[in-house]
Amino acid sequence: MTAHLKKAELHCHIEGAAPPALALLQARKYNVDVSSIIEDGAYVWADFSHFLKCYDAVAELFRTEEDYALLAEAYLTELAQAGTIYSEIIVSPDHGNTIGIGSDAYLRGLAAGIEAARAKTGIEGRMIITLIRHMGPEAAERTALYAAKREHALVTGLNLAGEERVHNVADFARAFDIARDAGLGLTIHAGEMAGAFSVRDALDHVRPTRISHGVRAIEDADLVKRIADEGVVLETCPGSNVSLQVFPDFASHPLRALHQAGCRVTLNSDDPPFFHTSLKQEYEIASQVMGFSDDEINGMTRTAIEAAFVDEATRRRLLAAL
Repeated sequence: MTAHLKKAELHCHIEGAAPPALALLQARKYNVDVSSIIEDGAYVWADFSHFLKCYDAVAELFRTEEDYALLAEAYLTELAQAGTIYSEIIVSPDHGNTIGIGSDAYLRGLAAGIEAARAKTGIEGRMIITLIRHMGPEAAERTALYAAKREHALVTGLNLAGEERVHNVADFARAFDIARDAGLGLTIHAGEMAGAFSVRDALDHVRPTRISHGVRAIEDADLVKRIADEGVVLETCPGSNVSLQVFPDFASHPLRALHQAGCRVTLNSDDPPFFHTSLKQEYEIASQVMGFSDDEINGMTRTAIEAAFVDEATRRRLLAAL
């Protein structure tokens, strides 16, 4: 059991973290029928495209600044109750524009929720703005310029998510350069739905300090060695990978092999209730199913805090809490 271990998370999409119970409350608030996506208190979907539709339907239940404050506070409070001291949530200002409240109100709401959870539990939180890959490079550059303005102190990083099989990573290099010049931390989705080549492209064209997922690097031994040598941190999400059938089961998941190869790995939940997991459960899987020792798991948590997109004073305080 890992209840006694402190935890940290670098990779969670905030709309994908909405607990089904909260989604049901929101559905009642807005008189939306969600019977096709929530059954017996759990999200239901069949494959990746169905998952995305389910995800979008849940995201549409959060429509105001106050809704987003509620969502962030609910998720971070749940994390804190499991012993989590740090959380980075992946957020999409473009989604704020899509739902009509605008980017600023969307971020303000999420920040208010992070601050409320910190006041209540002590958990530290930050926001990583994501570019949406299938919206294309021009939209990505606009979002990167918005992120670079650093309108909110809790925005500390930039990511690229969405359909990995469209556009080349090189198309987004300028967007990442804008963010790098503004002092934002860089991470990028790769090596999940697409193979090892997508991780190599990300390293070559974006030069991030972290890779979101990255687990399919295991298909290329030279790439694994490069990741280990360069100290790039992998935000691994085993429960998500097995749920989406990137790997058939935990026995065939490469987390152990990557760790043994000297890669810096961390534990994360991705879209936890959609994949019937949680950060607490990811730690349990690492311990009980994959056989990692407490010391090895503590090492992953330490890696997460060392790689976190925070100021150095906050990093020192978090490391001291381990």
